[in-house]
Amino acid sequence: MLHTNGRTPLIRMLNRTSNSALAPAAERTHLARAASVGLLTGLWATVAPAAEVITVTSTREAVRLWDVPASIGVIDGRSLRETAPAHPQQVMSQIPGVAVSVTNGEGHATAIRQPFTTAPLYLFLEDGIPTRAAGFFNHNALYEVNVPDAAAIEVVRGPGSALYGSDAIGGVVNVVTRAARASGTGPWSAGATAEWGSFGWQRVLAEGLWSGKAAGGDNGVRVSLNRTQTDGWRNATGYERTSLGLRWDHAAGGGLRVKTIVNSTDIDQQTGANTPLPLADYVANPTRNNFAIAFRQVQALRASSELEWDSGRTLWSVTPYARLNGMKLNGSFNLSSDPRIEDTQVRSIGLLAKVRHDVDGPWKPRLIMGVDLDRSTGDRVEDALQVTRSGTGASTVFSAYTVGPRIYDYMVDFKSLSPYAHVELQPARALRITLGLRHDALGFEMRNRLATTTTQAGTRFYGQLPQAAADFSRLSPKLGATWALGPRASLFASLNEGFRTPSEGQLFRAGSAANAAEAANRARLALALKPIQARQAELGLRAQWGAVASEWVVYRLDKRDDLVSQRDLATNLSTSVNAGHTQHQGLEWSLGAPLGPQWRLDTAWAWASHRYIDWVTATANFSGKQMESAPSMVGNTRLSWRPDAKTQLQLEWSRIGPYWLEASNSAAFGRYAGHDVFNLRASRRVHEQARVYLRVMNLTDQRYADSASVSSNTPVFSPALPRAVYAGLEVNW
Repeated sequence: MLHTNGRTPLIRMLNRTSNSALAPAAERTHLARAASVGLLTGLWATVAPAAEVITVTSTREAVRLWDVPASIGVIDGRSLRETAPAHPQQVMSQIPGVAVSVTNGEGHATAIRQPFTTAPLYLFLEDGIPTRAAGFFNHNALYEVNVPDAAAIEVVRGPGSALYGSDAIGGVVNVVTRAARASGTGPWSAGATAEWGSFGWQRVLAEGLWSGKAAGGDNGVRVSLNRTQTDGWRNATGYERTSLGLRWDHAAGGGLRVKTIVNSTDIDQQTGANTPLPLADYVANPTRNNFAIAFRQVQALRASSELEWDSGRTLWSVTPYARLNGMKLNGSFNLSSDPRIEDTQVRSIGLLAKVRHDVDGPWKPRLIMGVDLDRSTGDRVEDALQVTRSGTGASTVFSAYTVGPRIYDYMVDFKSLSPYAHVELQPARALRITLGLRHDALGFEMRNRLATTTTQAGTRFYGQLPQAAADFSRLSPKLGATWALGPRASLFASLNEGFRTPSEGQLFRAGSAANAAEAANRARLALALKPIQARQAELGLRAQWGAVASEWVVYRLDKRDDLVSQRDLATNLSTSVNAGHTQHQGLEWSLGAPLGPQWRLDTAWAWASHRYIDWVTATANFSGKQMESAPSMVGNTRLSWRPDAKTQLQLEWSRIGPYWLEASNSAAFGRYAGHDVFNLRASRRVHEQARVYLRVMNLTDQRYADSASVSSNTPVFSPALPRAVYAGLEVNW
């Protein structure tokens, strides 16, 4: 294990068989303690009063969480304002079973019923619209939306494909924008927040609002700005972002409402912030950055207009949208193996259309039918790099580069047509049943713009077909039920299926090989990839009365046809094939409760086991092993004190449990011991229209890792943010 605290590191590696043998018992102890704590919180909640929560993600319109047979966590706008996250990690853990780690700037890896991963296993939405098309996934999707300005963040844990389609395996994350309503005494209002902090941190959040009658109805217009910059706490890890937003809400009368949104984000960052270091540097020289030449430049633009007409029992909704996603990347993760500059552009247009109808008669049927359409064109251009390096293994320093030959240059046309149906029935007063079915038809067509199908950069060869196509078709069913145990408690259960198509990069960018023949074989074999499949069963208990809310969930999720690197016996070529089976199961619980008139406790915890069931690669058999980067426990607890209406103080404890560094679970490399981090937040309203606040992140100056793994047969750790202090002033008028 590895654990360090401040300037006095205490290091203990699990490199002895006797210590490794204790790990299963320790995990059982963790589970027993977790179950005990969860049982106590559950019993407490069954005798306390509770609050009602509304969610919009489960059925694409506002419904009571009480009626939804799914694990959905909601972070409301008040929590977002009070948390004022500088990174999504600082707020997402408020939902049980959700963990986010820092990569670079506001970049992140996500763990929702999965290990920490950058794989395309999550669907990210803004007001219900995917931020990217299927097959063009970006694991950093939350930096493309304005998280601190959101009205809410909702997370559906587990597969959500019956309503949302590809990529929704580990979960669906929906960022809800703020409504356009002036809050002042007149038609105009405005607000601004200025924030300063450690390591050159500066951020301005601003908004302006107008409400009034125009265009034959009531209107609200809101414009917003997020301007952020920081020097970064490690060498050469600067970050800048500018986000602009516009939302126009129009109520025309007769049940017609229109919501128009235009949001843009530009990001320029040095991407060495997550540089992993060997143990000695991690402890003694954590600001070292071996990948100072890496960078990422991002542009994102999204526009949509939702037209909704409510005629009583029937609700019609049509939402056309357009997107532009661009990125130029010199990835730090590529430099040691396949250095290259990537330049990608994806342009999309699409339509979401649905109708919801409530039927008279027995069982009170509610029918939702819809169709999602997407047409996206993606361009990928890659140039090989010749890098200047010094040192060896995990301590290699990359200090300069020159641009080499072009290795990829192609265009991909993507089309998807996805009709779906969702039915809700109430055969008994206490029972509500949900049935859903979605059919996804997705297609990719690639056209190569290079004169040759094999390119060479140094000793590496890259294969590409002159043109290629891949089509996928998938039915995704779901079944759920809620059972009211009384006015203050209910059970829910569900069976869901999910899938994700191979990405355009996996289909048409097969990677480097040692010679031209192998490169050509790689390009051909990549087209045989199939979608990854997931199936989940879950059972939950909710208890809500007055100001107290508690939820318990147990689940099991099996993922099949996962991508495994295997050797083709005919060509002796290692390539990705659909041959993996992993299993993910766990227990999640949450509690929110007042502790008297001035104190409040909010807690969200999860225990999980992530295991390879069938995982035979080209070099090893990992079947039966625990997956790497898969914490056994994640948790977040916040204790808030409000001595009066103007003052708040909050202490937060965030926990990431231990996990293996690599797939073989070798005692020689051991496990990361996990960490406990404490944060302090304070705010004081100094005027009716002004508030000052303070945040101290990593209050005890704990040395901990954002991620830990093995590189060049060496355990490496990415040091996380040390103690950092931020102060801000918020003014509204």
